[in-house]
Amino acid sequence: MFAKILIANRGEIACRVIRTARKLGVRTVAVYSDADAKSLHVEMADEAVHIGASPVGESYLRGDKIIAAALATGAGAIHPGYGFLSENPDFVDQVVAAGLTFIGPSAASIRAMGLKDAAKRLMEKAGVPVVPGYHGEAQEIVLLASKAREIGYPVLIKARAGGGGKGMRRVEQPDDFSEALSGARREAKAAFGDDRVLVEKYVDKPRHIEVQVFGDVFGNVVHLYERDCSAQRRHQKVIEEAPAPGMTEALREAMTDAAVKAAKAINYSGAGTIEFIVDASQGLKADRFWFMEMNTRLQVEHPVTEMITGINLVEWQLRVASGERLPKAQSEITFAGHAFEARVYAEDAAKGFLPATGTLHHLKFPETSPDGATLRVETGVRAGDAVSPYYDPMIAKLVVHAKDRPTALEALGEVLARTEIAGSTVNTAFLAALAADPDFAAGDVDTGLIERHRETLTAVPPPDGEIVAAAALAASGAQAPPSDDPWSALAGYAHFHSVARRTHLSHGEIEIAARVTVRPDGRFGVTLEAPYESTNSHDFRAVPRCARWPGHITVFEGAVGYTFAVPDPLARSDEAQAGSGSLRAPMPGLVKLVRVAVGDAVTKGQPLLILEAMKMEHTIVAPHDGVIADIAMEGAQVTDGTVLVGFLEEPVA
Repeated sequence: MFAKILIANRGEIACRVIRTARKLGVRTVAVYSDADAKSLHVEMADEAVHIGASPVGESYLRGDKIIAAALATGAGAIHPGYGFLSENPDFVDQVVAAGLTFIGPSAASIRAMGLKDAAKRLMEKAGVPVVPGYHGEAQEIVLLASKAREIGYPVLIKARAGGGGKGMRRVEQPDDFSEALSGARREAKAAFGDDRVLVEKYVDKPRHIEVQVFGDVFGNVVHLYERDCSAQRRHQKVIEEAPAPGMTEALREAMTDAAVKAAKAINYSGAGTIEFIVDASQGLKADRFWFMEMNTRLQVEHPVTEMITGINLVEWQLRVASGERLPKAQSEITFAGHAFEARVYAEDAAKGFLPATGTLHHLKFPETSPDGATLRVETGVRAGDAVSPYYDPMIAKLVVHAKDRPTALEALGEVLARTEIAGSTVNTAFLAALAADPDFAAGDVDTGLIERHRETLTAVPPPDGEIVAAAALAASGAQAPPSDDPWSALAGYAHFHSVARRTHLSHGEIEIAARVTVRPDGRFGVTLEAPYESTNSHDFRAVPRCARWPGHITVFEGAVGYTFAVPDPLARSDEAQAGSGSLRAPMPGLVKLVRVAVGDAVTKGQPLLILEAMKMEHTIVAPHDGVIADIAMEGAQVTDGTVLVGFLEEPVA
């Protein structure tokens, strides 16, 4: 086993590798860019090396800097994670030339599967079924159009290099072929530097089912069963599961046998995934699946396989790369139960899943597993970390495992409902809606399901009165006693009537005003005013699930986070009182410090006193030039509306 390894990646996968390496007694070296200087994976590793500026081309794609860091720190091997350089055969060659071990397949294996057309020709020779289509070298438009007619429409034009749905076009009829080909080529050229394509039969109801394979340098290859990754948006996976719903024994046997053949055909060593497209229009049948491509690395969704098999795939990677044989033979590998993985992203589902950025001011995952299930959270961020525009906006992977699919799916919904994230737009509501979708729940899923149900899955109802009232309560600074907050100290006391506080907030373009009272029995009452009816009253025994962050309140209702903007009450007070003869307290609080005295001439903007409220100090400034006629005493406890400062009626010239 290696004494020390370098992890040429970041985020949750870097953290994942570090945890397993630590378990095996292997020291770790992290690499980081400017944007990741204070990231979790840097904190977790035994050592860390800065490799460049934030853009990936200046850091995580700089193989020379990564190899230099490994040599300088005495690491014996490099784990690539996924993405970045993980499937770059030239990088593998450079690692080996430097006398280091690449924790993954050989450069030859990666090259064999690197181009879709060549890989499919290789798979045909190995007896692995491939989608009917044209995978040749010639790229003349006349030839490609002719092949499309032979295959039969609809067809799919696909870039021969890369992945992620780039350079891909579905064509319904011959008249559309030329324009679709041009678009696919432009996109492929921009993304991969290669505009060559292949043309395949379009499968009407495609399922994306993949098989986890593992090989060693002694020629042994095993499979660890299948995963279903059909739930995709923009050709990218969002919820994966294992095993595949509706899988028959005949199809599983045929598919896993084909996957092992594919891996053996290229002398594969390490973790890999054989991806198949399955025609589910007539159910899952053993003669209706075809090889799509191979990912010559660890997959993002590998935890679902680990959960059902009990096998640590990263541990296997380290053992095999260090020269050990596969830890188990095929007959020793079994699976039990069902697992789901949901990818939590900073993205706006309602706006076409556009990536989002922001600071994760509040980040809270469930601390306990749902009844009858096991929860696993894979993340590379903490509360206070920023979602950078430079990298993939994944925040976490929520993984659940239970005895069967219905139980696991129910657990996934519960976990999503208990996850709290504030500071960036996230997709938890979309994931929860997908998990609850009747077709998905029934296992009737294909790669087009999300697009067909997109409007329903991405729709978020506006906040109802109860949610708005909860936000107003949170914005008021109310807390359940005991607390040293001046507002909380008022709970339970009322002289003739309940103490009240006015609060203002907004949701989108809607301006909201509310009045919050603390009743003698400790309950909170919230009356919504503008733009609601004054009779719209709500009672709370405690402050609901919410997060307060700079200038905002986020209220959590299930998997949905409703965010309200909260204006600075002091700024609002200053604006409202700029022309008046007095300054009133915008909220209950304690006069902490008085900086002027009666008779002092003051100028606009001059600090007059400090009011401590809601556990923060607020400086009260003069709204205009004038002379102090009256001012609150230092140490005085004041309520909402109490006069803090009075001015002489005639301001100083």
